[in-house]
Amino acid sequence: MAVLVTGGAGYIGSHMVWALLDAGEDVVVLDRLSTGFRWAVPDAARFYLGDVGDRQMLEKIFAENAIDAILHFAGSIVVPQSMAHPLDYYENNTSKTGMLADAAIKAGIEHFVFSSTAAVYGDQPDDAPVRENAQTLPKNPYGQSKLMSEFMLRDAAHAHPFRYVALRYFNVAGADPKGRTGLSTQGATHLIKIACEAALGKRRSVDVYGTDYPTADGTGIRDYIHVSDLVAAHLRALSYLRRGGEPLVANCGYGRGYSVLQVLQSVKRIEGGEFDIDYGPRRPGDAAAVIADSTLARRLLGWTPSHDDLDQIVSTALAWERSLSVRNLGDLRAIHRKLAANF
Repeated sequence: MAVLVTGGAGYIGSHMVWALLDAGEDVVVLDRLSTGFRWAVPDAARFYLGDVGDRQMLEKIFAENAIDAILHFAGSIVVPQSMAHPLDYYENNTSKTGMLADAAIKAGIEHFVFSSTAAVYGDQPDDAPVRENAQTLPKNPYGQSKLMSEFMLRDAAHAHPFRYVALRYFNVAGADPKGRTGLSTQGATHLIKIACEAALGKRRSVDVYGTDYPTADGTGIRDYIHVSDLVAAHLRALSYLRRGGEPLVANCGYGRGYSVLQVLQSVKRIEGGEFDIDYGPRRPGDAAAVIADSTLARRLLGWTPSHDDLDQIVSTALAWERSLSVRNLGDLRAIHRKLAANF
């Protein structure tokens, strides 16, 4: 049997593809390459260029491959962008998830792992870790679009032989410790990615949005999880479903958070350099603090994180950022060689 990874050319999806191949799985990738990269997909995986909302493409993939499970990473994730273009987020994140689930059910595919988000919770009343049964009050269309997708999966599971795990991600960061993939998107909005670019001289400064939150240093607090631990949770979720596990919604985080300024201090300390910080007002839709209670994932999925350390997360992110510089230089030299050969 094979596993279909949607968005498998993207940041988290490409890590997932590598982890599945490492585990001996047969892997199929579907990605429209709007933010992902074809080179990020290993040759051992079968690649289809297309959109998860394309029913004919899905039928083609299901006809040509013995898919028994779908890991659904494709979607839009930028909070400010969701505030400016909410309908795009409801289409890409909600409607297309429904279309994918419907196609899976019609094809007899019973196992579905969904990338959800801690943004479904909105603000927490304090710094205590949030549990899955907490009230869901998304502050932005991104979180709302993911929560609506969870509702659709829940109702589909009630009506059909279809089971799912929705993993609510907290702040994903870092890169593959083996250096095979990482966050490569230009103009990324992830704090650690931006700070690494600044530390390596790729950007002039880092913007900090909001210094008046009710936190120790006034900046927002997030639970940062290493991407390798996150994909390990997906492997556990896949195994859980294949063993007959019931539908589940579970948090993926470490249970403790770091402020924006603490993250920037870690990057500066590890890289041994300085960069400018530009302070500005809060962004619409941002919460003050979001920290995970991941007891459920640990207990039911048997998930045990192994990279629970901010400096380790930052170190792998910095290593990948340096490798991107080498990769881009190599691409530039290849272009120069090709041009020279034509003259």
